[in-house]
Amino acid sequence: MSADRDRMELRLSGEIWYWRGPSPYHFVAVPEEHSRDIREVARMVTYGWGVIPVTVRIGGTSWTTSLFPRDGLYQVSLKDMVRKAEGLAVGDTVAIRLTIEI
Repeated sequence: MSADRDRMELRLSGEIWYWRGPSPYHFVAVPEEHSRDIREVARMVTYGWGVIPVTVRIGGTSWTTSLFPRDGLYQVSLKDMVRKAEGLAVGDTVAIRLTIEI
């Protein structure tokens, strides 16, 4: 993790999983150590319900999204356009860079 006064940057990896809820989506769970770091700044950056706005980079693709809390960890949502652009599928392990503006 790197942090300065204006942002927190995290580098992590995780496995892509699929959620079949009312709005089906793909996610990657943020590991416990990084989720702990995010919780330390959550009150300053959340816009409600514990949701955290972030900029994400996987490979050559960067986008803005939100982290969602679930089972004590944060979840990175993966847009279909990102998965297709980077050739990713459920079960793949991906390297992710997260940037949280503080």
